[in-house]
Amino acid sequence: MNLMNYLQEMAVQCPYCGEAISMVADASNAEQSYIEDCEVCCRPITLKLSISEGGELSVEAWSENDA
Repeated sequence: MNLMNYLQEMAVQCPYCGEAISMVADASNAEQSYIEDCEVCCRPITLKLSISEGGELSVEAWSENDA
């Protein structure tokens, strides 16, 4: 399968500044966690990505104090 099929754009609300930011997620792994900086306030956001059995991508975002 083509790698482009695994890349999905998603919107995430920053837990610090509240801005909606756009990210591209690699959905080739069913569950993953990583840290990405907010493109607005530059603070680290802990992200947890998961894929449902139906193939829908969901994301949860936390501040470093909540993780």
